[in-house]
Amino acid sequence: MQFGIFSVGDVTPDPTNGRTPSEHERIKAMVAIALKAEEVGLDVFATGEHHNPPFVPSSPTTMLGYIAAHTEKLILSTATTLITTNDPVKIAEDYAMLQHLADGRVDLMMGRGNTGPVYPWFGQDIRQGLNLAKENYALLRRLWREDVVNWEGEFRTPLQAFTSTPRPLDGVPPFVWHGSIRSPEIADLAAFHGDGFFHNNIFWPAEHTRKMVQLYRRRYAHYGHGRPEQAIVGLGGQVFMRKNSQDAVREFRPYFDNAPVYGHGPSLEEFTEQTPLTVGSPQEVIDRTLSFRTTVGDYQRQLFLMDHAGLPLKTVLEQLDLLGEEVVPVLRKEFAVGRSVSVPDAPTHGSLRAVQEVSAA
Repeated sequence: MQFGIFSVGDVTPDPTNGRTPSEHERIKAMVAIALKAEEVGLDVFATGEHHNPPFVPSSPTTMLGYIAAHTEKLILSTATTLITTNDPVKIAEDYAMLQHLADGRVDLMMGRGNTGPVYPWFGQDIRQGLNLAKENYALLRRLWREDVVNWEGEFRTPLQAFTSTPRPLDGVPPFVWHGSIRSPEIADLAAFHGDGFFHNNIFWPAEHTRKMVQLYRRRYAHYGHGRPEQAIVGLGGQVFMRKNSQDAVREFRPYFDNAPVYGHGPSLEEFTEQTPLTVGSPQEVIDRTLSFRTTVGDYQRQLFLMDHAGLPLKTVLEQLDLLGEEVVPVLRKEFAVGRSVSVPDAPTHGSLRAVQEVSAA
């Protein structure tokens, strides 16, 4: 399994002192968090993509390219690449370039985002969101897999004898996850192409997550890519830790209560009971995360959201120390126990290249 963190890049006031970081501070903090992730032995750092305040990561490839130059092992990913409002030609070129710069340590997560106004900002109609996702992704796949593309669709100008440059590293396109919280159509799209499905279940109860992942697994098998347990699944999660749970709850409560995404709604206790949010000791985080396997079966990637709601950088870095030193080593060991040999590892550039070489032999 791969373990890592993802960031939505929100610029949120710290409710304990009222201070709001500048955009510059927040961008630099995201970089520091990514570098810390490699330092403590995590596998993945993923950034969201947003084009509106109060978020800063409007250019994921710029940020990930910088991080690539300062890391050696970390897989660089997106928590959302907006397949609906980005030109698939530009996605193909930008992420192939990043793939070369990072020596293959790149994958990405396709999504539609959750900000309605972004569609007209980029000349698109939100009512066509699903159709845009399907058409744009079908074109992206061809751009990465065919040296010369002739194409005509509904939502962009035709292409005639077009070659996307640079070509993917070693002729192996970046692995793609399709991220969704509530759309079965996206789970089916991931299954149709034999791609990964990432259920970012940070706001949803376990039963909803179970249904979405089961749908993806069934459709993956239906489309002939393998048995259901061979489908590639990732999950989101949120944690806040201190050595004892009482300190964790006391410290995190003001951030939870005032967070734009879930503040002023259900209580912290209600939210932790009904969703994957875990606020407590490292052992509580271990126990809760291990329970996800009961919900979805063996899976390949677990990402945690840890730098949101106005938490100061110092606190986030402390969280990463706990995650890397006390939580992830135990999770790696425990998730390996009883894992069927038929369950594949999370794809990497090296593993995908090996499969391609075998197929070509």
